[in-house]
Amino acid sequence: MGPLPRTLELFYDVLSPYSWLGFEILCRYRNIWNIDLQLRPSLIAGIMKDSGNKPPALLPRKAKYMTKDIELLKRHLEVPICFPKDFFSVILDKGSLSAMRFLTAVSLEHSEMLEKTSRELWMRVWSRAAEKAGMSTEQAQKLLEKISTPKVKNQLRETTEKACRYGAFGLPITVAHVDGQTYMLFGSDRMELLAHLLGEKWMGPTPPTLNARL
Repeated sequence: MGPLPRTLELFYDVLSPYSWLGFEILCRYRNIWNIDLQLRPSLIAGIMKDSGNKPPALLPRKAKYMTKDIELLKRHLEVPICFPKDFFSVILDKGSLSAMRFLTAVSLEHSEMLEKTSRELWMRVWSRAAEKAGMSTEQAQKLLEKISTPKVKNQLRETTEKACRYGAFGLPITVAHVDGQTYMLFGSDRMELLAHLLGEKWMGPTPPTLNARL
């Protein structure tokens, strides 16, 4: 009998393009590395407020850099990110509270659909996400009705507070539990270091055995 899987918690928000990059890489490695990947929908606005940080989109130089950075990473990591034309207004005006409550409801009621539904929320407009993830209209409607319930609100708040306790100042963060130690890694570009901590082999963002193009 081999060693037990190491637990990895990925805290993410669909408003964060870097969260999507980290999400896809870890999903590609979840059946290669000896890990138990636990997806944790969180609210980036709550983390920013708690830490006193600001979204890159609010700082002109960071926003300009991020746009170019994401375009390069899109090709390198083979993740089809396309900035919506109103991306920055979405950050400022709409936020992600409803989307992350929806994913929290999915995690509570249909956890087996959380990965696919999260991906579709990044890839398509929210109204089509549940259907594309293989969820029935009835299931999606029931989940939408639950996003304002205390259970869902409290779960999202608790998950976000948990990320803050780990020291999060943005998203994504990956929390690795290894040999009694806990390591918090920020961003989507710490995967080689994560592999080192896990004692696993890093084979690049697209492991050759998976052919993982989206």
